[in-house]
Amino acid sequence: QVQLVESGGGSVQAGGSLRLSCVFSEYMYTFAWFRQAPGKEREGVAAIGVGETRYADSAKGRFIISKAYGKNTVWLQMNNLYPDDTATYYCAASDTSSSSLSSAEYNFWGQGTQVTVSS
Repeated sequence: QVQLVESGGGSVQAGGSLRLSCVFSEYMYTFAWFRQAPGKEREGVAAIGVGETRYADSAKGRFIISKAYGKNTVWLQMNNLYPDDTATYYCAASDTSSSSLSSAEYNFWGQGTQVTVSS
């Protein structure tokens, strides 16, 4: 059972930055960040697989996903945050190499970390 533990959430003003971290217990082919705002469906934000990354349109140019296997960590650097970025952010892991932004592709999930962006 892969364990994922997120941290780094918090409250920032619009235009600010946060870096989310996800510590994982074992190697998986693909990791991703998803988010879910109240009353909305969970959506994929960014994914990183073997040699590729994928971003939602809302994240392109503002968010960067990266990983370091030596540290068992995946990060999501979020810059120029908008109030619409307010959500609970979840780290997910998959044993496939698709780098998908579909939640159906992911087998393991963290507990989530809250991000709140005020205007």
